[in-house]
Amino acid sequence: MKLAKEIKELGKKFKTEIKEFEKALKEYDRIVIFRHIMPDYDALGTQMGLYTFLKENFPNKTIKVVGDNHVAFTPRLFPEMDKLSDSFFDEPFLAIICDVSNKSRIADPRFEKAAKILKVDHHPKVEEFANVDIVDTSMAAAAELMVSIILNFKGKYVLSEKAAHYFYIGIVGDSGRFQYSSTSAHTFAVASVLIKCGINLNEIYGKMYLKQIDDLAVTAYILNNFKVSPKGVAYYVLDDKTQKDLKITTERGKENVNLFSNIEGINIWCSITEDTDPKEPCWRISIRSREYVINGVAAEFGGGGHKQASGAKITTLAELPKFIEALDALVK
Repeated sequence: MKLAKEIKELGKKFKTEIKEFEKALKEYDRIVIFRHIMPDYDALGTQMGLYTFLKENFPNKTIKVVGDNHVAFTPRLFPEMDKLSDSFFDEPFLAIICDVSNKSRIADPRFEKAAKILKVDHHPKVEEFANVDIVDTSMAAAAELMVSIILNFKGKYVLSEKAAHYFYIGIVGDSGRFQYSSTSAHTFAVASVLIKCGINLNEIYGKMYLKQIDDLAVTAYILNNFKVSPKGVAYYVLDDKTQKDLKITTERGKENVNLFSNIEGINIWCSITEDTDPKEPCWRISIRSREYVINGVAAEFGGGGHKQASGAKITTLAELPKFIEALDALVK
């Protein structure tokens, strides 16, 4: 396959790391693929795309995927994760960690038992924990980076329609259907390769954005209860009681955040959803922006992420005014 120059350039940038990545895949007979907690399209798309690629090209190896299942995407878009006993991790294995920059957010802590750790991510680096790091913050999605890595392998491999299907979901999800500023010529070059694998775009988009009738009640609630700050920061709050009344989970509470993405006068938009998990009770915030860099504010409030798409959290709603003020300060 003739590669686009953007994909070749990435291969040159990470020449040594990609060589080590491919060597590790050949060396280890047991491979476990990890990603972050509360997975999104990209985390799951990258994980399952890589799993499928490895199963099809290394059929004699033991390949596993771990982490929490998604309340809506499983099994509509992705199969259930493997449930592994602790004893499975007692024998040497290769850990591949996708789409996460800090250890505390990796969905299964048993990655630390790995004989070797590879990491592929597009978030700003937070801490060192991998033997091989391939991190590129210019990528729209981890799936985009993973496909580019695979295309730069020296061996002859098959990238099937099934693997491409999962990878494409990851790219579409984290690029906002190719609308976010992180979308680049490289993103489209990778998407072009995946489309040539024979994926069905109508099927993918149909499943990704399928809504239920009950979802209309959630949308109606948000449209009737959102607020907008003086500088055009739109936000809605879903406490635990409201989530129960609307029959949604904390994860699903943020799914409507982009209702405000193309509204004149709205510069930054957020969802604020209560999480009553006894391990870490808090209010989880998803932040999006058309042009303002928001990840600095996200970092101030216990989170982080990309320039126009980040996450944060606050302990109580008493902190919300301060958070909105911090976002307001970004708007010129």
